[in-house]
Amino acid sequence: MSQTSFSTYKLSEEIVRALDSLGYEQPTDVQAKVIPVALEKKDLVVKSHTGSGKTAAFGIPICEMVDWEENSPQALILSPTRELADQVKEDITNIGRLKRIKATALYGKQPFAKQKLELHQKTHVVVGTPGRVIDHITKGTLDIEKVRYLVIDEADEMLNKGFIEQVGAIIDELPKDRVTLLFSATLPKDVEGLCHRYMSSPVYIEMVTSEEATAQIEHSLIIVKEENKPNLLKDITIVQNPDSCIIFCRTQEQVDNVYKQLNQMNYRCNKIHGGMEQDDRFSVMNDFRRGKFRYLVATDVAARGIDIENITHVINYDLPVEKESYVHRAGRTGRAGKSGKAISFVKPSEERLLADIEGYIGMEIHRSDAPSREEVSKRMAAFEKKLRAEPTIKKHKSDQLNQEILKLYFNGGKKKKLRAVDFVGTIAKIEGMTAEDIGIITIQDNVTYVDILNGKGQLVIQAMKTTTIKGKQLKVHKALEK
Repeated sequence: MSQTSFSTYKLSEEIVRALDSLGYEQPTDVQAKVIPVALEKKDLVVKSHTGSGKTAAFGIPICEMVDWEENSPQALILSPTRELADQVKEDITNIGRLKRIKATALYGKQPFAKQKLELHQKTHVVVGTPGRVIDHITKGTLDIEKVRYLVIDEADEMLNKGFIEQVGAIIDELPKDRVTLLFSATLPKDVEGLCHRYMSSPVYIEMVTSEEATAQIEHSLIIVKEENKPNLLKDITIVQNPDSCIIFCRTQEQVDNVYKQLNQMNYRCNKIHGGMEQDDRFSVMNDFRRGKFRYLVATDVAARGIDIENITHVINYDLPVEKESYVHRAGRTGRAGKSGKAISFVKPSEERLLADIEGYIGMEIHRSDAPSREEVSKRMAAFEKKLRAEPTIKKHKSDQLNQEILKLYFNGGKKKKLRAVDFVGTIAKIEGMTAEDIGIITIQDNVTYVDILNGKGQLVIQAMKTTTIKGKQLKVHKALEK
């Protein structure tokens, strides 16, 4: 963690206030190195492990540099997974909330028409997966003419998923006069080629190697036959008694089987894999983030894009086929300087796979024995006590920020020929209000949503009972939670 504070950088008061409300006290090492260079509008290549705080490293300067007055997207952030795209959009929205930065997420398995409507609104930042971004560019629904900032996030994962060509195709369509920031846990040759082809004298920042990234994580493995894995999992969870644990499996079928096993034993658990509906995946991740359950059974779809504090244990029920995936799985624990444990179940036939992983991370993983009957018996009481305990629901990091913000519903929109300037002009004239107290405005066909900042929402609700907008008396109340 850096010893400087965010107020050291050339950041607006709105960004600094939002960071303070979000609990960002000091920049992480990667943030301290990236933010000042990005603010100078230099191209950047950043090699940094997962969990180092890189989303804020590019999110903070992006929110600072975009111009609120400009209606068209000025920043495009490419992400390899839907989960990561949605999370980055949320982080950008929170960081830029008091500056009224509007971010939109574009990814598959969500209605194209809904995204098209959202892009018709004032949008400053677009976060998306390559395929869906290309679709919108091709169909003319994403205006990229004013894009001045491009972020390629998790570039090595883009390569693993076969997205590099799509990323190149997108970049070919973007304005040449732009700043490009690339972030990657590793820098394979194809990713380096992308840097050389599309970046102008980039600054290279390398934070840590894979070996150093694993230093705060205690790695161990147990040799076990496939048929003995269910009993071993039960014993390991009893002995370890984790506060929060992700159990990784290789296939969707295996996830379903392990989840069923844990559920039958009354573990507070849930599952996530690529065969589930997107809304269900988001719901599961949100519940896990808030601590509603302690055990998440997942395929590698969950190894990227999960930024959850205090995951104490990762269990590789199945060893990953790709050695890079081991680092990304283990990186779900031991985040932001905290310690964690990564425990792998290895079949006797997987010695070659194990050797590849150990060669990649630069260390031999400690071989452990399965817990003994005595050890399991000794830890059973403490395990059962925690199993029966009601979960402590965590507050979202944006809760404090949102306390001062009230989203208002107005029953009028585009069909009544209302524009953002009409709402700003009317609300800013209310006694005690200024334009700076008005946040993001979202105008739809028949309704409009307006964020009122600085705890002044009720003041606006009261005043609007006798105030018209463009000669129209509208119903105004607190918007319902979506």
